Amino acid sequence: MSETLIAADIAEGVMGAGSEPVVNDLTIHVATVNGSGSQSSNNVLMRSIFQMGVPVSGKNMFPSNIAGLPTWFTIRANKDGWIGRKKEVDLMVCMNAQTAREDVEALDAGSLVIYDAPLNCKAIRNDLVYFEVPFAKLAQPLSEDSKLRKLLTNMVYVGIIAELIGIDRAEIVNALDKQFKGKQKAISANVAAIDAGIEYAKANLPRQNKWRVERMNATEGKIIIDGNAAAAIGSVFAGVTVVTWYPITPSSSLCESIIDYARQTRIDENGKATFAIVQAEDELAAVGMVLGAGWAGARSMTSTAGPGISLMAEFIGLGYFAELPGVIWDIQRVGPSTGLPTRTAQGDINQVASLSHGDTQHIVLIPSSVGECFEFAGEALDLAEQFQTPIFVLSDLDLGMNNWMSDPFEYPTKPILRGKVLSAEQLTALEGKWGRYADVDGDGIPWRTLPGTDHPFASYFTRGSGHNAQASYSEKPQDYKDTVDRLQKKYETAKLFVPRPVVDTRDGAKIGFIAFGTTTWALEESRDQLRLERGVETSYFRLRALPFTEELKEFVATHDRVYIVEQNRDGQMADLIRLEVGEDQRKLRKILHYTGLPCDARTITDAVLQMEATAGQAQPLLLVRAEAKATGASAVAFVAGAPARPEMRAED
Repeated sequence: MSETLIAADIAEGVMGAGSEPVVNDLTIHVATVNGSGSQSSNNVLMRSIFQMGVPVSGKNMFPSNIAGLPTWFTIRANKDGWIGRKKEVDLMVCMNAQTAREDVEALDAGSLVIYDAPLNCKAIRNDLVYFEVPFAKLAQPLSEDSKLRKLLTNMVYVGIIAELIGIDRAEIVNALDKQFKGKQKAISANVAAIDAGIEYAKANLPRQNKWRVERMNATEGKIIIDGNAAAAIGSVFAGVTVVTWYPITPSSSLCESIIDYARQTRIDENGKATFAIVQAEDELAAVGMVLGAGWAGARSMTSTAGPGISLMAEFIGLGYFAELPGVIWDIQRVGPSTGLPTRTAQGDINQVASLSHGDTQHIVLIPSSVGECFEFAGEALDLAEQFQTPIFVLSDLDLGMNNWMSDPFEYPTKPILRGKVLSAEQLTALEGKWGRYADVDGDGIPWRTLPGTDHPFASYFTRGSGHNAQASYSEKPQDYKDTVDRLQKKYETAKLFVPRPVVDTRDGAKIGFIAFGTTTWALEESRDQLRLERGVETSYFRLRALPFTEELKEFVATHDRVYIVEQNRDGQMADLIRLEVGEDQRKLRKILHYTGLPCDARTITDAVLQMEATAGQAQPLLLVRAEAKATGASAVAFVAGAPARPEMRAED
């Protein structure tokens, strides 16, 4: 039997003597080396649990290099459907000598640790449950190819985990078939590796009964997909025909996915493509092509991340002022500068809200789920043409690149909206009396024509310089003022067309939350924690777009305190909301999480309890920077009974 260390004070509970297991509620954290081939094994493990009917999510934390540095994959299974990040790790798999000590030291007492025998993790702490496995020895008979053996080693730990927590072997084999797309040779080799792990665990590792996976029926009809792929499918369904892009993490897979889907669906009967996808020389060129294609009448888009958005500023200003349609997906990552390319954040809000010099206001859509990535792909293309302007869609790395469970996407039934486009017949009826930048309907949106319209009155000058309603060059003060005032009116009109917020108002709730994007997953779970652990009901306002709608002011007005939770250092959205709500800004509080890891529920709950403890004081705490170190005299009394957590500190 393997040398397996079990701390005496926790052995009884973990091994199952007289204790009930925690069923379908655990987090598995796998530490490997980037480029080692562990991604396939981790996806198989996650999908196996999903196929057993248990809600699940997978988050990959990887370095911004090709190979050799540490990488982690976290699988959360939760019977109640909470699939946001959870800080606490229940089962740790240590396969990387570089991080083994740090990984083990970060665990809560009683956690399970599966580790490669040479790492000797059992010597680090004595309050964990260790399962030592000689992975190299188990992989040796699986293949004569040393490179293949290294890959198969990852599948051995899948088998070990399956046996320890109760994952059905048949579901693992089904997941393998999906992962390797029916390639029998690869499937057979990996099944042998999994079986080696299962048999070793049966023969050599003591049974644990603290965490178990059992069949349930909460995933029937669900799919697993990442946000970038969902956005790609939505864009193709919505009629995108021109895609121009420059590769950048974490957005590249969005346009790469469009290439795949377009090849499947956009080839005519003669074998010719009915789309154009161009990899540009840089992000500025990419967005320039998008706006040129939009001007010509094509539905066009690009995807990028924060550094690319910075480079696009000049052309975005042209698109706003000359009124050119196009869609820009910003898959946010940690900045500034190069920052942390493979970590998530919500730090581009200020940038996209008013990108360019001068007075600019951009329409921004903010999906929080893969379903909304699919839906907003079409909404963005419609809004770009309706409002003749660049439209931003703010996703993030967590949503874009990680695996999420979702209902299947509904086939779009709404007609494509092209906005105010004059036909040759309409031009004839107008007898040439139209102005490209004239507001004839009172909504700030002018009419346009498309190149190639067969009519002598169809032409006009597209201008990024000063112009009047007839598109003639002008430096007259009144012409300039009229133009930018009309653009502001157009932005106000957009309030009637952007996706409405999702508002959950609870009777008697004094506390309200505002959040957006992927923060919603942690926030909804935090609300559940506050309700079950403290008996505190809260309301929730989920923002889905800029400009703000009237519901925002109403929500703030009807609550005593409103906590705005976002994943950036400065509270960028909170500051925009302060400007919007005026005098009621005194009710606003900031909870900020910006470690590069997705926000988690417990962090929000702890922050709220900290701040609520000071609500009646003359100088209440208005800001908590989650997981930041304490500064000076920032000690705060907690609500009676609320535990002080070392990872949760306040900053004034």
